Amino acid sequence: MPSLRFAAMAARDMPPNPSVMIAAVQERLGPRAAITDPQEVEPWLTDWRGRFHGQALAILSPKSTEEVAAMVGLAALHRVPLVPQGGNTGMVAGATPPADGSALILSLRRMNRLRAISAEANVAVAEAGMILAELHSQAAEVGRRFPLTLGSRGSCTIGGLIATNAGGTQVLKFGTMRALVAGLEAVLPDGSIHNGLTALKKDNRGYSLDHLLIGSEGTLGIITAAALKLVPAVAARAVAWAGLADPQAALDLLRRLQHASDIVEGFEIVPASSLDLVLEHIPGTRNPLQGRHPWHVLIEATSPDASQSPSAQLEQMLGQALEQGQIEDATIASSEAQAEAFWRIRDSISEAERASGGSIAHDISVPVDAMPRFMVAAADAVERAFPGVEASAFGHLGDGNVHFHVRLGSRAADDTPAITHLVDDLVTAAGGSISAEHGIGQVKLDELERLAPPGRIAALKAIKHALDPTGLMNPGKLVR
Repeated sequence: MPSLRFAAMAARDMPPNPSVMIAAVQERLGPRAAITDPQEVEPWLTDWRGRFHGQALAILSPKSTEEVAAMVGLAALHRVPLVPQGGNTGMVAGATPPADGSALILSLRRMNRLRAISAEANVAVAEAGMILAELHSQAAEVGRRFPLTLGSRGSCTIGGLIATNAGGTQVLKFGTMRALVAGLEAVLPDGSIHNGLTALKKDNRGYSLDHLLIGSEGTLGIITAAALKLVPAVAARAVAWAGLADPQAALDLLRRLQHASDIVEGFEIVPASSLDLVLEHIPGTRNPLQGRHPWHVLIEATSPDASQSPSAQLEQMLGQALEQGQIEDATIASSEAQAEAFWRIRDSISEAERASGGSIAHDISVPVDAMPRFMVAAADAVERAFPGVEASAFGHLGDGNVHFHVRLGSRAADDTPAITHLVDDLVTAAGGSISAEHGIGQVKLDELERLAPPGRIAALKAIKHALDPTGLMNPGKLVR
């Protein structure tokens, strides 16, 4: 197979030719290796939120790492950009092809096997196209779990989660996807295969290709498989809902719980305004507490030992917090159904906002200790600057990541860019990040270039050019 540099030299004067590449793929790997039926291609041309629509003559559909390598080699030969795609559940249009039809989608969905799993080693080796929920199921069968979950678990894929360094509701205890990857297999832009699946705990052979690929959004290569860390399965859990005065009280409560035990793995903050929207627009939901409280937290505590239920311990800690005035009220779910009802409130906030007219969503992070003040001050600043909007933040308080949403109310949609600029300026001034867990994709590309330090942008572009000099890997995403 020709290397990227050799192929680029050989095809220097040739224009990109997707049609010729499609024919070459089908000749070498079979007709189903390149799907060209417009009806089959169409559903994968638009991002999950429906804001970006691209064009592509085909979806390349490899069934092995070797086939991915062959396709990348042909893409280099014919100078055709590739857009890697998993479940297409991303929030920033990172898997949407360009509108000019110059690129082909490379789907990893056929590569969905669990290659190996070991309860003893606490490692699973999964291909990039494996659905997250399926990995959860396979791990449960051997008494283990993969401790990352999010709302799209029934359709998002392992490769996409790694490429975006996904977070979710358990980052507080287990970290983002980066912390859960023990090794990667990937096809690099020159068509070579990087095999790091041996899950070495120590490896000091220079730059870590694995860590460069994690969070690279498909711009440095195509992830084909991963060795992933497992933890013991949950034997018992307790889910609680508490009402309190403000975000600082919420963070103080979290610190209290963490100091007293290690059982808390989920801690989500919800303002009263978000709870009200859910109760109004999502059928079957109800307020877990009597009375009204300005802020709420959802707490999940777990134990791998069925004989050591976290419920009594959580009840004791919340009781002490209530006695000392740290919280205003609290309740612990009395059944799994009630626990799921609590989580449904948290998971339905975005749906409720859409039902009420929609919002401008910002996925941001600031230092954890600064988050309580930021949540209140930033919302006030946005509402003063744009009278008629309502700003609020909810989400993963414990890891410094909240979803800062602005409901437009009487404001026109034309105000969206200015509102986003203000929010991102406030985040940057607080030493935070304009993308905590969703990535940059196409949506945040301009804002990253506007706000990131020049040295950071220069480094990103230098890494991109070094590994992908002809720019064929997911063009127009993350870096230009």
